[in-house]
Parts: sequence; structure tokens; C-alpha cells
Amino acid sequence: MRKPEILAPAGNLEKLKFAFAYGADAVYAAGSAFGLRAYAGNFEQSEMQIGVDYAHKLGKKVYITVNIFAHEQDFNSLPEYLHFLQKIAVDGLIVSDPGVIAVARREIPRMPLHLSTQANCTNSQSANFWLSQGISRIVLARELTLEELKDISSKVKAELEIFIHGAMCMSYSGRCLLSNYLTGRDANRGECTHPCRWRYALVEEKRPGQYFPIEEDARGSYIFNSHDLCLLPYLPLLKDLNLASYKIEGRMKSAYYVASTVKVYREAVDVLWEKGEEEFQKKLPAWLAEMDKVSHRDYSSGFLFGKPGSEAHNIETSNYIREYSFVGRVLEDSECDELGKREYGYWIEQRNNFRVGDTLEVLSPDEESWVFRVTALRDTADKMVDVAKHPQQKLKISLPRPLSPYSILRKPKVN
Repeated sequence: MRKPEILAPAGNLEKLKFAFAYGADAVYAAGSAFGLRAYAGNFEQSEMQIGVDYAHKLGKKVYITVNIFAHEQDFNSLPEYLHFLQKIAVDGLIVSDPGVIAVARREIPRMPLHLSTQANCTNSQSANFWLSQGISRIVLARELTLEELKDISSKVKAELEIFIHGAMCMSYSGRCLLSNYLTGRDANRGECTHPCRWRYALVEEKRPGQYFPIEEDARGSYIFNSHDLCLLPYLPLLKDLNLASYKIEGRMKSAYYVASTVKVYREAVDVLWEKGEEEFQKKLPAWLAEMDKVSHRDYSSGFLFGKPGSEAHNIETSNYIREYSFVGRVLEDSECDELGKREYGYWIEQRNNFRVGDTLEVLSPDEESWVFRVTALRDTADKMVDVAKHPQQKLKISLPRPLSPYSILRKPKVN
């Protein structure tokens, strides 16, 4: 049975490179229009060409989201954009609007089309309908149980993709009107302000005396605030479904989030498929511990075992759990050329403050995590510094052992 593709989010070119460095088979990204993450950074057309070329040199793939619910004016520029995507040889488009699908089939008929989760595909009849419209892969809705996934996979003879990790939306497959209603920014056109994470108190006028519980300190309650999805422990249950792709949510998350989650799921899939479930279960605690080191909300299994109850929501706070800070990344060799090759150290780019004397942990694409104490830092003028305090400052750091490009430095937070 074939391994599923590990599909990672790429909010920009840097995250694309981190995703591939840590083992992703493919990434999904967006241009400056037609995608559902308007604030993710996204790709200008020149960057998109660079990203696709970079992926193809590695034997990897890039899928572009064109999954807004389009309004009439959107079709004025859509054909030109689609031809551009075909010209740069993207590997597929993620689509949801029937009008967009129709235009894509007419303008670029050989381009593979993946049905977005926004299309709410929850059954085999729907899946087979979309296949008859020229769709080549179905990204199934998040609101499916394991039994439903088994049933659909047995009846649909095409590529199926599911989300296995990341933020969950309180609205059905992300089709939310709250943001548009409260702020004027349309979630279905890429501008969600995430009002589901805001504080609310709920009273229904025809049911006096029946209140949603709120904290006595009057901070409010987060009644829509769903836990994050993490299907890592349940991969053995999914293995026999022969799904084509496992998708990680998070185009607005950091490069550190992308690196850590991709590394874990890459290792987990490889071990499960190549060495079996017994070895998978031995390594699972360490993988779960790694998942706790990235910024996240409490984890849940989503809809896998049935409709989530109150245990899958946090009604007290919408804050992320952040046990570690992403403090720096090791630069690529090409980025180091202009900084100069100096002995006994590695060039890094600062992402959060740290200083000489701190103990940092290294996350690397090709080895287990390890820790070291910062003993020396030098700036680009070769002067000793005590604190890395300037955003994206380039620094030379002394290390006890070699580091590969795309390694990440992180620091545990002190409670």
C-alpha cells in the first residue's frame, strides 16, 4: 500500500523551503488573489515561479489555492491568472466554486483540479459527482468519522485527501459568516478575522434563566473556540484507507510550526509504513512531545470518532499554548556568502530575543533534537554581542557540533 503524500502549508517562499527540508512531499500555497488566506504573506508571481522551480528540482509538488467563492468581478482576471499558473507548471489547483471550476476546465483543461474542503464533500455521491466534473482529487470535509471515511474510500475510485493536523473551524468546513457580519471581512474570500476566537457571553431572550456558563471574573467565554486537530496517534487506523494525501493546516503559522509538524508526520508515516505499528507505538510518545513544543491549542481527534462535544472546545481562553520560542534559524549556504565564511561558528537569523548563557534546543531536518549553551555571539562586523535583540539580525553563533541549513534554534519559556 502506497504511502500518503505529506502535504504542508506554505504561506511564503521561506515556509515552502522549510516544508521541503523537513520532508514534505508537496505544499499548498496561494497567490495574492483567489485564495482563502489573504493575510498569510502569500506569493507574488515572481516568487511563485521560484517556488515551483525549487520544488520540481527536488522532485516535489506545489498546489495553488484558487478556492474563494467568486463574485462576478473575479472572473475578469481569473483566466489570465489560470494561464499564468499553467505556464509556470504548478502541479494542481485547489478549487471550490463551480464557476471557477468551469473556467479552469475551459481555459487550462489539462491542469489537475483538487476539490477544496470548502466544497463540503461529505459523501461518496458528492465525490463522484465532482469527479464527473473533471476534479481529480477530493479534499474531504473535516466533519467525517472514521467509519464514514472507510465507506467513502471504498466507493470512490480517485485520490482522497484529509486534514490530519491544525486549527479547526467552528463553521462547517470553514464556511463562516461571522467575520463578514461582525467586521465586514469575508472569510469565504480570504479575509477571516477569526471572530470564533473572541470572547462572548450568550443569552437567549426566550429562555430566561438559561445561560451559557461564564467565568466570574467577567472575561467572557470562548463558546466557538475549538481545539486543534491532531490525528497523529490515530494514523494506524487511517493506514488501510489508502488515502492519497495527509494535509497539515497552517499557512499563517510560522516556519518553525511548519518544520516541526512536517518532521513529525514524515517520520511517523515512514515508520508506520516501513517498520509497522509496533515500532510506531514505541516512537509515538516522543512525537507527541514534539507536537507540544509548537504553538497550538489543546489537541483533539476532531470528528474522527463522532461529533465533538464540549471536551473539544476551550471555553476559558483562546490563547495558544506556547512552551518554546523560535529564536533563530540557520542560514542557507547561499545566504552566508555575502556574510563571509568565518571559522568556528554558524550564521543564523534571529527571530526572538536570546542571549549568551541561554540554553537552546536545535531542531534539525536530519537528526534528533539536541541542546547546547550559547557561549559566544558575533555580529556581521565581527564584534562580540551579549544579546540577540534586533529582529532578523544576522549573527555568528559558536556551536559544539555542526548544523545543517534550515536547522531551527528554540528556547524553552520560563513559567
